Amino acid sequence: MEELMTEVVRKLDENHKTISTMESCTGGQLVSEITNISGASDILKFSAVTYSSEYKIKMGVNSETIDKYTVYSPNVAREMSKSISKFACSDYGVGITGKMDVIKDETERKENNIIYTSIYDKEKDIYYEDIIIGDNLNRRENKKKVVNVIVNRLKEII
Repeated sequence: MEELMTEVVRKLDENHKTISTMESCTGGQLVSEITNISGASDILKFSAVTYSSEYKIKMGVNSETIDKYTVYSPNVAREMSKSISKFACSDYGVGITGKMDVIKDETERKENNIIYTSIYDKEKDIYYEDIIIGDNLNRRENKKKVVNVIVNRLKEII
């Protein structure tokens, strides 16, 4: 992960691009990985952990979107990514929301371990979105899986 994140930070820096994150279920895991890399201060503008709907709304997510689709939806992840990019005036915004419950057996899987991610590219005004199934037995491993998907996606688009 560190090697891949180093490459992403380097590419952002070389392209004079910045990034901001709004994380929910990952609780800041992505920004933690970013700040583990030397040079992160040149590319990271802002990060927010908005675990509650209240703070997602305060950071720019439309309450009607949450009411219509629930906070665990790709629609909310999309709004999170654009809102954080706009708030921080960053080139890329990352939004992460979903559920990461520990699975005791397969009957519990359903919607309890679906994570929605969105990366907003301000220059192109487009979104890159992924749906990730948290299939690991603990939250820490599921967070790592989500961050890995996002870092690989960032590598592709930067």
